[in-house]
Amino acid sequence: MTTPPKSNDPCWCGSGRKYKRCHKTADAGGTARTSVADGAARILARAGEARRVRPGLISPVRPVPDDIARPDYALTGRPGKGSGRMVKTAEELGRLRHSCRAAAEVLEETARAIAPGVTTDHLDAVCHAAYLARGGYPSTLNYHGYPKSLCTSVNEVICHGIPDSRPLEDGDIVNLDVTIFLDGMHGDTNATYYVGAVDDESRRLVEVTRECLERGIAAAGPDVPMNEIGRAIQTHAEANGFGVVRAFVGHGIGDTFHMPPQVPHYYDPAATTRMQKGWVFTIEPMITIGSWRHRVWDDDWTAVTADLSRTAQFEHTVVVTDNGAEVLTRLPAPAVDPRVTSPA
Repeated sequence: MTTPPKSNDPCWCGSGRKYKRCHKTADAGGTARTSVADGAARILARAGEARRVRPGLISPVRPVPDDIARPDYALTGRPGKGSGRMVKTAEELGRLRHSCRAAAEVLEETARAIAPGVTTDHLDAVCHAAYLARGGYPSTLNYHGYPKSLCTSVNEVICHGIPDSRPLEDGDIVNLDVTIFLDGMHGDTNATYYVGAVDDESRRLVEVTRECLERGIAAAGPDVPMNEIGRAIQTHAEANGFGVVRAFVGHGIGDTFHMPPQVPHYYDPAATTRMQKGWVFTIEPMITIGSWRHRVWDDDWTAVTADLSRTAQFEHTVVVTDNGAEVLTRLPAPAVDPRVTSPA
């Protein structure tokens, strides 16, 4: 039988976690298991390919000029409560429209740099410069200590992937999660992109995830229970044979990065709070080919699917209106379509 890793070695499954914090307990009790290597092979077979994302080197924190307005956590890493106001005023909505449009522009500008061989750290550099060019601060930078201006989640990474020295490979899918602090407001959006020639199942995953977001948006409106968003998303995902991640949800946003309400992307019978006109929140479903359960790397940020199957995500910031929900982070004519093989 293949000798298992030592307790503090990286786990054989490729999660990035130490063996003792990942599969050690399961391996010790798995009497039907023939070998650790066989267990790894089964997971890789379920995921559909042998290539796994591994953590790379993280470059130093990129500087922000002194004249850029900063959120309250920029120095301490600890966000305050902000106004706490869920129903936004007309003046606040005006500033939110500005920040959300800027976020959408930054996402598109960063996506143009996607190509096989490009590192996710380079994408972070492009994104960082795009924030600064618009007079904005990268909302993720030092938020609870997060070290970068962008989240880059590749293949089995669900969310919060830290940009590093890993080059993108032909056949990858990568999510870019962009949030800008501008005019005292945070604008938040993300999308999943193809890198080169992508397999059919990954393409179908990306398309269905995009459709899940649109169905979630269509379900939102005044006096509608919050769980109707999750019902619409889960129904569509599962009808197509995919899973919906439970551990991470959409959130209210404004002068604080994360605030009420929480927006589950699956049907939660307890989420019966009714939406009100003027609420602003994100809808950001994370859809999986395999298990919807997750693990977190030892960096305490990078979340991956438990079975290492691929996952995709799309996100918009919306405001509840008289008749439904208005998307604040949608550009009139996107220049970079995640459906194309090589964004340009």
